[in-house]
Amino acid sequence: MEFLFRKLTSISATVILLILSAIFIVLFFYAKPAIKEYGLHFLVDPRWGVTIQIPVKNSATVQNNTNSNASASVGNNEDDSDNMSDSDNVDAALGLGGDDVDSAISGGGENSQNYKTKEIYGGLIPIVGTILSTIIAMLFAVPIAMGIAIFLSEIAMPMLAKPVGIAIELLAAIPSIIYGMWGLFYFGPFISHIFGGPSVNLLVAGLVLGVMIIPFMASLTRDSMNTTPDVLKESAYALGATKFEVIKDVIFPYAKSGIIGSIILALGRALGETMAVAFVIGGVFNYPKKLTDPTVSIPVVLANSFAESSGMSLAALFYLSLVLFVVSFIVIVTAKFYFLRNNK
Repeated sequence: MEFLFRKLTSISATVILLILSAIFIVLFFYAKPAIKEYGLHFLVDPRWGVTIQIPVKNSATVQNNTNSNASASVGNNEDDSDNMSDSDNVDAALGLGGDDVDSAISGGGENSQNYKTKEIYGGLIPIVGTILSTIIAMLFAVPIAMGIAIFLSEIAMPMLAKPVGIAIELLAAIPSIIYGMWGLFYFGPFISHIFGGPSVNLLVAGLVLGVMIIPFMASLTRDSMNTTPDVLKESAYALGATKFEVIKDVIFPYAKSGIIGSIILALGRALGETMAVAFVIGGVFNYPKKLTDPTVSIPVVLANSFAESSGMSLAALFYLSLVLFVVSFIVIVTAKFYFLRNNK
């Protein structure tokens, strides 16, 4: 039985590692054309879906082909001398000389053959939008979540702390699309009335994200603070410490790992939130010059563009997905490093 238990737990851990590896491999495989085409410049390029003209590198080959085509046309003209008179008539009817027509055809053709169109995709604006909306959410959510956790753990009476705690946990379970609809129809116009700008902008997206992660962070922080042994708190009170000093000098240091973990997990959720942000961020590829400007984030680009993308645009979306995956992974690794350092 002990052997079977060990094997099952090992298999469970291996399965989740295989799933993570499979996700990374799939993202990298489909993003490979965009990585090869744009490289790391993709991360700093603000253009998305912009068509540009670039010179053809092998212009000598194009010129030779043009000359050979011209020679072939001259040979045909000599053979079809009778038709020349017809062409001259057509040229005369158009009001152009034969040389003008030839230069118009060969000149315009040469220019069009020396350039080709190319679509450019860059992820800078979605990356900036994701980072700024997450920073706004964390600045708004962390102090409020800490206050809620302290109130539920140390200040509120048990008959009040229990129903409020249950309400906080229920808020954490509300689907994100409901937060998005609330932000679009009520919270966004309210913020716009106070700070100006459109009702869908970066500030509204960040605040809605903050509202979403507050219950999640507050619940985890409260649970971490509740693990503090009563003997430590009672000893501090016996030495004359106030409630504020006990919370600051006893509870917070003891539950620090759990509190930091809740912040990091909330940060990861804010980075990847899609539906609520898609309702209120604006969805336009513009730099936000101020907080009340609309912009776009990585999850919003993925949600809005995947259904109608193909070829290089689809590869660019997978490149964005890979960037988001790597950023989220770095956040988790940072949290793990912090916990390991605390355990030493």
